[in-house]
Amino acid sequence: MDKIPAPEPAPLAYFDPGDGRRIAYRLRPAKPKIKGPTLIFLPGYASDMDGTKASEIDVFAAVAGLGYLRFDYSGTGSSGGEFAEATLDGWLDEVVAAIDMLTEGPVLLIGSSMGGWLALHAALKRPDRVKGLVGIAAAPDFTDWGITPEERQSLVETARFERPGQDGGPPQVTHARFVGSATPLRLLNQPILIECPVRLVHGDKDESVPIGVAFKLLEDVHSGDVQLNVIKWGDHRLSKPHELETILRTIAMLAEKLT
Repeated sequence: MDKIPAPEPAPLAYFDPGDGRRIAYRLRPAKPKIKGPTLIFLPGYASDMDGTKASEIDVFAAVAGLGYLRFDYSGTGSSGGEFAEATLDGWLDEVVAAIDMLTEGPVLLIGSSMGGWLALHAALKRPDRVKGLVGIAAAPDFTDWGITPEERQSLVETARFERPGQDGGPPQVTHARFVGSATPLRLLNQPILIECPVRLVHGDKDESVPIGVAFKLLEDVHSGDVQLNVIKWGDHRLSKPHELETILRTIAMLAEKLT
């Protein structure tokens, strides 16, 4: 079967969540007479809306006729602001504003890594709008369990720490301002009072977000409709063809359930 050609991406646009921030987004409207939730993709930490998973979901949404929103948090990608000034609660405000200002009706949140953490909070804040959630290598509380003692010491001494960039790129910097903002937003080890269906996709060889985080999330989310799909040999990126296929199939099945 021939590969479906990638559609033209939705045009780049900007919205202001209410305080002057210039947030870049792409919104593909649903096709006429197509019923189903609007898909909203939330990138991971220091990522943007033009990555592989976000683009593959765009192709799926175009073929299925579903509405699809993706955007860059302030300080990342095409959005305004400085990354060093970013906070987790500020990014959460942007997620909620995007739901309120750019979409109507039911939405299905798709959160990658840190985006999964934000998706969980958005579901708690907008239970009337968020009707389903897909976590891809979801990383709730990563500023708690995901920082080494040496990195914490660096936060104390320099208000930042660095990790090597991916594929030879620039180092990934994490600032104390961001870590401090995340502390009140921890979710694990207590009931997470989300009632909508939740689907988790996680690789068993994920070195960035241990598989135990996914099992803890499975335990803590209150909804009785939570499923975890573990991909053998899957790493944190989950970008191999069969891994992307699993992610898209998960989204498709949940979107159909919500129609």
